[in-house]
Order: sequence, then structure tokens, then C-alpha cells
Amino acid sequence: MATQAAPKASPECAGSNWAGEMRYVARQPILNLKGRVHGYELLFRSAPESAGGRDEVAAARTMLDNAVIFGLEWLTNGLPAFVSCTVESLTEQFVLVLAPRTTVLAIPANLELTPRLIDACRDLTGRGFRLALDDFNWKPEQTPLAEIADYIRVDFTRFGVAERQYLRRLHCPPIAMVARKVETQEQFQKACLEGFTLFQGDYFCHPVLLRKRKVPANWQLHFEIVRQLYHDPIDIRQVSRLVLRDASLTYRLLRLVNSPVYAIQQEVRSIDHAIIAVGEEAFRRIVNVAVLSELNSEEPPEILQMALMRARFCELASRLCELDPGEQYLLGMLSLLPAMLHLPMEELTPSLPLRSQICEALQGTVNPERRMLSWLESHERGDWVVCDRLAQVSGLSRDQFMRLYAESVGWAEASLRSGA
Repeated sequence: MATQAAPKASPECAGSNWAGEMRYVARQPILNLKGRVHGYELLFRSAPESAGGRDEVAAARTMLDNAVIFGLEWLTNGLPAFVSCTVESLTEQFVLVLAPRTTVLAIPANLELTPRLIDACRDLTGRGFRLALDDFNWKPEQTPLAEIADYIRVDFTRFGVAERQYLRRLHCPPIAMVARKVETQEQFQKACLEGFTLFQGDYFCHPVLLRKRKVPANWQLHFEIVRQLYHDPIDIRQVSRLVLRDASLTYRLLRLVNSPVYAIQQEVRSIDHAIIAVGEEAFRRIVNVAVLSELNSEEPPEILQMALMRARFCELASRLCELDPGEQYLLGMLSLLPAMLHLPMEELTPSLPLRSQICEALQGTVNPERRMLSWLESHERGDWVVCDRLAQVSGLSRDQFMRLYAESVGWAEASLRSGA
């Protein structure tokens, strides 16, 4: 059975080449007006003692260490990586270990803008790096950097009159305006009206929910297909009958099976043949991608990638924590259903053929089944303290969690490439 290729730069692929522990590192997507990923902000933390990620010098050094040992491309899939810099990393040019083409050097607002720092930034832009002014607020001394910056990132919860007026007065090449901490659709709409073109926050995972709406029949069909996939062995006749009831899903599924990644020697034209050709385990993965793509067809693609990554992470971690891998995969995969379907989770769970404990975990109840998902959600936010606590409760190390996270990111991206 052919398997999906792992991403080129994934730390998981490094295996024995790892030099020490992989520190906590998370990524947060930065989306454009169309909901496409423009780049990722990378959040680094050096060690548990730097609680909450406040040790900026240690975190910057960790970022540079990870860039040298593992590279950063495995986290961004070649898209721009926004990395927070210190005075030391800029003036001493330590950031030259990063790839200029795919790196945006973020300048925190609390740095003292000395002539030496400004000269260093000018030199780095000449070498191909892009600059982002972080947590921008109006200060006259910021003008030299604003004139060469490519991005200005603003905490949208604190975007005031002074910042708005100054940004309108800037006479320089076009600067991309990034609104950070955009958590709701209402904030997203306001940021658009203010002229922002890039957005960072959880708003795309929290769309306007439509209450008192029935789950459409085709979605219920998809849920039943996913449930059938986790019977061992798969009832081929039953799954085929269900898939064939949805023409769009059938087309997408056969397209995935016939993609180059599975290297099938002859064209697959039936669902039964597809299951036999690729094997049950691969078929489960293919159907999951197809079903999620259907459910997420009108939403930002990043939601689909996050759902797949969560599913894989929960599945892998469950094997170390005496949890059921199949259930954990479904828990991670279905955790973003409200963002896909615009329905509250409490109105979706009655339609899901899952144990009550898993449904409760989907609704946010703190229980053992939710532990892996909770760790991942905290990690996505860069809440390292909660990550530490959950790791300790689970009996796993930070290094184990990071290896699973790295593998899950690569697996999700490979899965989507196979169905592109």
C-alpha cells in the first residue's frame, strides 16, 4: 500500500538528527481578506521556567536554535514566517541564519529605537528580509522604521484615534496592515472598514452561528460515513452504499484515490475497488479528507487544515495515554464543526454517532477524553502554562508532545496536497 510522503523539513523526519529537546513552538495563521493564509506568526518558548512566554531573549534564542537545527519551513509550508526579534538578534545579525525570502522580522514596540538598531534594520531589508512593526502605537521616533516596514501589526482591541490618524498620514510605499487579536466576525468587519487587509485571531473559527436550524440530511450522511469508517473491519458494502448517495463526495473521493500520491497502477472507478486498492487504513484517511472538504467547502481552507491536524494529533497522543485512537481522531476532526457548518456544537452533537463522553468533550466539558484536544487548543494560543499542566497530568513530556505536533502538522499538509 502506498503511503503519503512526509513533508521535507518536518522535525519528525530528522529522527536521530535531533540535537536535544524541541522547545514549545506554535503557529498562528495570518489570513487575507479572502480567508487564505498569508503567513504564520511563530510563537516560541525556551523552557517551562519562562512562564507565559515573557522571557523574550530566551524565546528569540530558541527560535534561532530551532531554525538552525530543524528549519522553520515545516511550520509554514513555505509561507512567510513572522518571528519576533530582540535588539541583540537584529544588531548582531543573528537573524541571518533565517531565510530572507520567507522570513518577516517582527520588531516589538518595546524596543528602544537607537540609531544602531535602525541601521541594522535597513541593512537587513537590503538583504531581502521584510520588517513588521508589532503592536504599533503612535510615537514620532518610529517614523524611520515605518518608512521601510512592509507590515504594521496592530492590537485591534487597542486601535485608537492617534494610531488611525498617523497611519493615514504615512507617505511611504504601501504597507500591509495586520489586525491582531481579531476574535469575532464583528471585529473582522470593523477591521476591514478601517483598511486592514490581513487578520490574525480566532475570528475565522467563530463564525456567526445560526440557531434553530436543522442539520441538513447530507451532513448527517457524512457523519454516518465517518462513523462506519471506525468499524474494524470496514463493512465495504455498507460504506460504498453510503458514499454513493452523495455524488459530490463520490467524485472527490475517487479523485483523491487516483491522485499520484497513492500510485495506483490502474484507474479506480468504484468505491469497492478503492477500498481494496489502497487498504482500509488509507481509505479511512482519504474519506476523512473528502468529508471534511465537503463540510468546509465555503469556509477558509485553514479550518480544514486545523481540523485534520487536530485529528491526527489527538489520534497519535491517545496511543500514549490509554485513550481510544479512533474516538480521539474523531474528536479532533469534529472539534471545528461549528466553524464549518455555522451551527452551535450543542445542536450538532445529537446528530453525531458518538459516545456521550466524546459529545460532552466536543461541547467543552473537561473530562479525560478531552485532555489531548485541550493541550492542542492551549498550544495554538501559546498558553504554555496550561500546556505544562496538561502534559504533567497526562504523564507525557514536552518533547513527546512537540514531536506529535510536528508530525501532525506535516501529515495534515500532506493529506491536503494529495487532494488538491
